[in-house]
Amino acid sequence: MPKQIKQNALFVADAHYPHHGDEFLTLLKKIDSKELTPPQLFLMGDIFDLLFGYNDYIQTFSKPAIELLQKISKELEVIYLEGNHDFCLKEVFPNIKVYSRKEQPIHYKLGKRDVYLAHGDKYTAGAIFNLYSTILRTKSTLTILNPFEKQIIDHRMNKLKVKNICGDFKGYAKRFDSIRSHYPKDALIIEGHFHQALQYKNYISLPSLACQGEVGVVKNGKVEFIKF
Repeated sequence: MPKQIKQNALFVADAHYPHHGDEFLTLLKKIDSKELTPPQLFLMGDIFDLLFGYNDYIQTFSKPAIELLQKISKELEVIYLEGNHDFCLKEVFPNIKVYSRKEQPIHYKLGKRDVYLAHGDKYTAGAIFNLYSTILRTKSTLTILNPFEKQIIDHRMNKLKVKNICGDFKGYAKRFDSIRSHYPKDALIIEGHFHQALQYKNYISLPSLACQGEVGVVKNGKVEFIKF
């Protein structure tokens, strides 16, 4: 039986911390201080600009947010759907229900309606990227790369720091229709990844915390976008 998405549940997508602002860290501080008290926190992928498990060095770039999230998750129900920038996180966040790309979408209920949640890249990437992701997102691959970790990670982080991640998606209707074809037609689909902050038919493209500065909040059975 699918679990329920609760009233006032909070959806956060594509914060790309720490390169694109401190909004995510500020949000965690407000939850930790009980200024914000969501019953559930859904992290919809690419929360970190680059974070993966089995590597201590990559965690140094985002240590404040990682430690706060670890603390908060001991009391709050946190659901983390890995994105294309954050993966192999089960060992980083032992108290969080982490879903890998392979395990997505996940099935919930919002009232009586079926809801499917995913980061958003599963049905849009090509075969080459899918193969690359499968090979990379394993403990053995990440362990093999450890001797070269500083050089590889520093190079990647420097590139991500200056990457432009915000913009309008003019061809979204065709893309979203393609994604919708993989789901039951009456279900609600909630994804991040595209940084668009819009609802198209039964598809919700969540705002990016980094780009729109907004989060999703469940109010009266609907997901509303609010400025954080």
